[in-house]
Amino acid sequence: MARVCQITGKRPRVGNNVSHANNKTKRKFYPNLQKKRFYLPEEDKWITLKVSTSALRTINKNGIKAVLKKAKAEGHLVL
Repeated sequence: MARVCQITGKRPRVGNNVSHANNKTKRKFYPNLQKKRFYLPEEDKWITLKVSTSALRTINKNGIKAVLKKAKAEGHLVL
């Protein structure tokens, strides 16, 4: 699962580089992914996830347990 957020499912998007002369060439917009370790106290283990920075903010706000539960329900998380 290269360049895919394991929590939100964000993937690279396709767009255009637009020059001053309005020439357009294809390019990719990559999500801002970070490799991060999270501790799960109920399972007493660490997991490593590749998450986007927006997903990190969501984890900080709601907690890892709630976010993992929602990601599994939406089908983004494959452990």
